[in-house]
Amino acid sequence: MRRIFAQTRKELTQIVRDYRTLALALALPLVLLLLLGSAISLTVDNLPIVVQDLDHTPASQQYIDAFRASVTFHVVAWPDDRQPEEALTANKARAALIIPGNFGRDMARGVASPVQLLVDGSDSNTARLISGDASQITQAFNRSMAGGARAQPVVAAMRLWYNPGRSSKKFYGPGIFVLGISMFPPLLASLAMAKEGEQKTILQVYVSSISAHEFLLGKIFAFMIVALGEASLMLILLFTYFGLNLAGDPTPFLVATVLYAFCVASFGIMVGAAIPSQAAAMQAVALGGFLLVFLLSGLIYPISNIPAGLRWLSNLIWGRYYIEIVRDALLQGGGWPAT
Repeated sequence: MRRIFAQTRKELTQIVRDYRTLALALALPLVLLLLLGSAISLTVDNLPIVVQDLDHTPASQQYIDAFRASVTFHVVAWPDDRQPEEALTANKARAALIIPGNFGRDMARGVASPVQLLVDGSDSNTARLISGDASQITQAFNRSMAGGARAQPVVAAMRLWYNPGRSSKKFYGPGIFVLGISMFPPLLASLAMAKEGEQKTILQVYVSSISAHEFLLGKIFAFMIVALGEASLMLILLFTYFGLNLAGDPTPFLVATVLYAFCVASFGIMVGAAIPSQAAAMQAVALGGFLLVFLLSGLIYPISNIPAGLRWLSNLIWGRYYIEIVRDALLQGGGWPAT
């Protein structure tokens, strides 16, 4: 163990002496967490929508006001003499609401009055959200106009748990936390190991008294410490800027973090040992430590949404399981039973 700790101390000393490596190890994960955690959002609001009111009655104005009161839509002025689809092609709006000329009369008579909503479907996810929110606004408007005349035997009272504000930062923050640990420690480990082969300093190890497993374990432990240091800094950011906290028993999270740090450090050392070229090793870590974790671990979208032909690959992505543990620890608090 003395030789392993000596090798670990030697690697950490080299990292501390090189300020660029130290910045890569500690500062870049925080930048990644801030940028991706804030830029990626599932919340859609302030979407521009144009309205062509062919009725101009109090009923149609009340219906338009219902859209104005929504945080999802922002009603943009549009002349009645121009076709509403022109607003979509000109990228002035994401949807166009067309109210027919007999809207107010039909509402007064209690007759169904169909309105038309043209939605820009070039972004399928946004189009789905627009359609769903517009349907909810219309249903609420119908209930208000009915005045409670119709019986409603079943009323659903909804309550959102764990993330009641539907904050995207609280959902993506834990995932970006895992992505940072999956990317930077193995990158540094692979570069350090590949550098030994490129500069032929590995020959000094061959003639020394240290064994192969002691040499490798010393490097792995050094970059485990780097990974745990990154995790500590990013946790501070999650607890402050992202407003998260440990929801339940922290021991599954702590144990999984140590094991995951060992996993990513071992991956980087393995890549650096197999590819004695820093440029090639960097590309291999970028594929395994960033791209696959980013796309196939459930970070962006549920794994069930991945095409069946590629879904099996997610079983081999180590970040998939750690993301579930981190999200449970910071949002749900299920502890060991959930793990």
